[in-house]
Amino acid sequence: MSELTARPVPVSVSADEVREWLRDRVAAHTGRPVEEIRPDLPLTEYGLDSVYVLGLCAEIEDHYGIEVEPTVMWDNPALDPLAEALVPLITAH
Repeated sequence: MSELTARPVPVSVSADEVREWLRDRVAAHTGRPVEEIRPDLPLTEYGLDSVYVLGLCAEIEDHYGIEVEPTVMWDNPALDPLAEALVPLITAH
């Protein structure tokens, strides 16, 4: 089991929890401190491209046990709206 999936996911999850997990992932990929990752800025502001988006989709799927279409990322290019969009998918699972 990977480091991303080793932790059990709670049955219900808040947008704040998802947002913080996403911030951690973006910080890890960009090499920036998590405090510098603003959830209201598009991921492209951090130099993250479509290849990264596909990788992040895979990490979300592994961590939360859900299927994420890449269009969710395109429709929600910043962490705030992305977290809000993911919560119903996670809680429905």
